[in-house]
Amino acid sequence: MSHDHDGHSRDGAPAPAWKHDGVRVVAANQLDVNTAQTPGMNRAAAINFARVGAQKLWAGTVTIHADAKTGAHHHGHLESVIYVVRGRARMRWGEKLEFTAEAGPGDFIYVPPYVPHQEINASATEPLECVLCRSDGEAVAVNLDIEPVEKPESVLWVDPTHPNGGV
Repeated sequence: MSHDHDGHSRDGAPAPAWKHDGVRVVAANQLDVNTAQTPGMNRAAAINFARVGAQKLWAGTVTIHADAKTGAHHHGHLESVIYVVRGRARMRWGEKLEFTAEAGPGDFIYVPPYVPHQEINASATEPLECVLCRSDGEAVAVNLDIEPVEKPESVLWVDPTHPNGGV
């Protein structure tokens, strides 16, 4: 939409106040820890409706301490993307958390809606630090009481680029 010199759109409506309704920066020391939590991890919101007016997404950080694992949970109807910044993530998922895969720095993890899962820090000595994005501004975390299988089945990422699961 173009605007004239007096701050109105061509249809006569007031132009957006870009100074206050435009780009927003949330500094690292301004993250909000008052968000849905799951035992074993610390989530902090950066981008959501309350912070910046985001209507269709949630973004923040998650830290899992060395040798720790979260409780089993899902995020309702939301899709989640996890980007591993530092450390090694081991994801378990399924009705009994029977499947597992690992991701390291620079890797992305996709979690579909309603999938029971658990995040595990695969390192006994280093924290796991990730950036987390969800498909809605809601902070949905449904904690589950799941008895996990003892030996989860490892699942390799198979696609045309990695026909053997990245091996």
